[in-house]
Amino acid sequence: MVTANSTIGMIGSGVMGKSMARNLQQAGYSINVYTRTKRKAEELLDAGAGWKESVADLAAVSDIIITMVGYPTDVERVYFGSDGLIENAKSGAYIIDMTTSKPALAQEIYRKAKERGIYAIDAPVSGGDIGARNGELAIMAGGDQKIFDDIYPVFDVLGENIMLQGEAGAGQHTKLANQIAIATNMIGVCEAIVYAKKAGLNPSRVLDSISTGAAGSFSLSKLAPRMLEGDYAPGFYVKHFIKDMTIALESAQEMGFSTPGLALSLELYKQLAEKGEEDSGTQALIKLFEA
Repeated sequence: MVTANSTIGMIGSGVMGKSMARNLQQAGYSINVYTRTKRKAEELLDAGAGWKESVADLAAVSDIIITMVGYPTDVERVYFGSDGLIENAKSGAYIIDMTTSKPALAQEIYRKAKERGIYAIDAPVSGGDIGARNGELAIMAGGDQKIFDDIYPVFDVLGENIMLQGEAGAGQHTKLANQIAIATNMIGVCEAIVYAKKAGLNPSRVLDSISTGAAGSFSLSKLAPRMLEGDYAPGFYVKHFIKDMTIALESAQEMGFSTPGLALSLELYKQLAEKGEEDSGTQALIKLFEA
């Protein structure tokens, strides 16, 4: 059972993971941290988090373990094997993968964890660096209702729109649907800004008009202003968006339907990455349209 005295282990302290861990610290939870590059966790350690030298070490002393890593291969490395979470987490521990990953991998983690008396749930998020920093993430969960209810207090610290979508893997499927919706929207935002400039309009004033109407979206209201300011710092990396879209495209193909808008967005982002922008934020897509 999750209580205020539960110890939370955090694996991954990147753009979003660091803010999520900080919010949990500020909510009063005791935090352990492991990441491949220790310096990325220094801010959390300075605030009182405990450092663990390995996944296994962190698992041994944590009641709840949250993973927020980069790619499905990273998820596999963290969860499986003799030094992974499933082999080393305490019986009765909760393991929560908040990475955007493959639905089939989430299902495999759930099955193997259950065999060892560990409670697993997939819970990818949306909201970028702003949502993570403000504790306003959308959290899309897949797993058992009881597990979801048990760990809800933790989710409540991290997000606002928190929903159980179905069985294991459902959270990942929901996040992929989210990324599909964002993919073509980002193209539209870039085209709208360039169109406004070509027409001789003040693009900031245009955004003020259209961001509250039918065209409104997170990308239009939060990322478009960054485009105008030339701010391409990553709230969400181009390389990770490419990963997400690739998984979504493969998943759609497995289900037997085409996603031409997603395919186009993926191709454009690959072009952007080839120009050296893989570590930029997704708003850097505007560079292709302004070139």
